[in-house]
Amino acid sequence: MTDYSKLDAWIDAHFDEEVRFLQEMVRVPTDTPPGNNAPHAERTAELIKAFGFEAEKHAVPEQEVKDYGLESITNLIVRRKYGEDGGRKDGERPSKGLVVALNAHGDVVPPGEGWTHDPYGGEIEDGSLYGRAAAVSKSDFASFTFALRALEAVAKPTQGSVELHFTYDEEFGGILGPGWLLKNGLTRPDLMIAAGFSYEVVTAHNGCLQMEVTVHGKMAHAAIPTTGVDALQGAVNILNALYAQNKLYQEVTSKVEGITHPYLNVGLIEGGTNTNVVPGKVVFKLDRRMIPEENPVEVEANIRKVIEDSAAQMQGITVEIRRMLLANSMKPLPGNKPLVDAIQKHGQAIFGEPIKAMGTPLYTDVRLYGEAGIPGVIYGAGPRTVLESHAKRNDERVVLEDLRRATKVIARTLSDLLS
Repeated sequence: MTDYSKLDAWIDAHFDEEVRFLQEMVRVPTDTPPGNNAPHAERTAELIKAFGFEAEKHAVPEQEVKDYGLESITNLIVRRKYGEDGGRKDGERPSKGLVVALNAHGDVVPPGEGWTHDPYGGEIEDGSLYGRAAAVSKSDFASFTFALRALEAVAKPTQGSVELHFTYDEEFGGILGPGWLLKNGLTRPDLMIAAGFSYEVVTAHNGCLQMEVTVHGKMAHAAIPTTGVDALQGAVNILNALYAQNKLYQEVTSKVEGITHPYLNVGLIEGGTNTNVVPGKVVFKLDRRMIPEENPVEVEANIRKVIEDSAAQMQGITVEIRRMLLANSMKPLPGNKPLVDAIQKHGQAIFGEPIKAMGTPLYTDVRLYGEAGIPGVIYGAGPRTVLESHAKRNDERVVLEDLRRATKVIARTLSDLLS
């Protein structure tokens, strides 16, 4: 049996090095869009090679990436095989023991305004490290890498395998990240842990449907508006009908702790040509969050009907509806119990408080592992809430003590799974 105190001591002894590694991760921008993320993968591979980890570089074909609306993606897989299976070729499964994958995504939204720290500086102040993706989820590039290093230095597993999956398509849905690796048969782990926060282990999350709606009318001079058809008035009628759905959604509650009810948000509206012109076209984009109990096909059909019925009430108005993203919810798979049990046990020991197993209203690319039948959970370095981390806002940060302790929880969990 592993002496957990020795794992903890190794992480403490190498923690300054772990912090420097995270700073290097933050200092290579991965703003998505535009999504030029291959340079970060190259830098990651270079840095972990110094630890003795050889990263397989899986570049998604350039045209495929551009068709997707991004610039470059290179996903990384590091395979560490133990015992008699150590001589296997890459991609082969071990004959003994589990294959456990650790996945973190490097792509992130652009910094935006209002920062008091350099978003690419990795600056440390009052025990926190600041920078875009410092919390979500470059912190888990560090926690997963150093947990694996501690495991090999102290526990010295004799069977099974650990894989690091560093991928670069979470913001756009994961299809060219984990989805691409799974589709192309490059990995097939038994269990997986994805980047998350430290005070809960997430076993389920919401799904997300994103749609673009184009409302067509007819342009006209504002002095003679009756010669046109106001697309904005048509859009307002549709938007009012959509927002009315939110009242109905409050009556649909989830049984998963941490998830409440469905909701709809319109996050972008653009249209018109000038102040003195009746707008002939308005485009808006909506985001519909789906609880795990909902059927995505039924949800999309209902949204389309609401839009089409509202448009039909306005003479001369027509609509085009385009699905941008359909991300299924993550549902708990029975096989995730060893992960949940180990993380809760070690989380309580390290953090001194219970680590709840629960759901989250976010959606992630972890669902793609679940859809492939691979049980997984979300756990990593970070605060109690997304709000505290400032993820997707100015001054994103990770508390370094959370990083240290989460690394210990992951290292201990790997030790249990591979012993």
